[in-house]
Amino acid sequence: MRIHDNTIFIPGATSGIGLALAARLHSEGNHVIVGGRRTELLAQVAQEYPGIDTVRIDVADAADVDRAATEVLERFGGVNVLITMAGLMRAENLRDRDFLPTAVTEVQTNILGPLRLIAAFMEHLVAQPQATIITVSSGLAFTPMATTPTYSATKAAIHSFTDSLRLQLADTGVEVLELAPPAVQTDLMPGQADAEWAMPLDDFVDEVMSLLPSATREILVENVKPLRFAESAGNRDDLMAALAHQAH
Repeated sequence: MRIHDNTIFIPGATSGIGLALAARLHSEGNHVIVGGRRTELLAQVAQEYPGIDTVRIDVADAADVDRAATEVLERFGGVNVLITMAGLMRAENLRDRDFLPTAVTEVQTNILGPLRLIAAFMEHLVAQPQATIITVSSGLAFTPMATTPTYSATKAAIHSFTDSLRLQLADTGVEVLELAPPAVQTDLMPGQADAEWAMPLDDFVDEVMSLLPSATREILVENVKPLRFAESAGNRDDLMAALAHQAH
């Protein structure tokens, strides 16, 4: 993927990894459009980062995704990069049936959200001479964390879907990449922003930007590789136990 002269739509980028990546891509000479559900955060982004445009979107609402996609394409017709950043992560106790509403919300956002976005932009992206779709999974797609079972499962689903999408688009001009972050110092989970076991946000984005020009399949910073390749290394069970202990 070229890292400049793109028009990039990033829903779910009003904070954390999404916002940091949006800001860095903007500084590299791209036209970046940030999407989010909360208008006050969108206004804050627009104020803090002059030149970044914003669009309200709720990826858990199918009709709103279609509306927002129409708005984005009408206002910024040259969109050639879609980064499906939106995601929710919640702790769940599977022995308590009350976990189900949380699980449904995560599935709506983490799986159906990206699928709706890709469907809404597919015809447009395929028509571009060069385009890129970047999905966002997680190291937990490969080595799940017991305390966040639905989140881990949704990210495994995104990984699988991305592999199929890449094959189906192989004869088009659309490149398909998967960004699989490790734990990063953001507010995704309580206490994570200051956790020593999480990767500093700036370091993560620095490494991602260095990997983008040569990425062909997965974008993997060094910190996520132990999770990504735990199965082949034969230590997946040990890592899962360590993750469960870390969560406490």
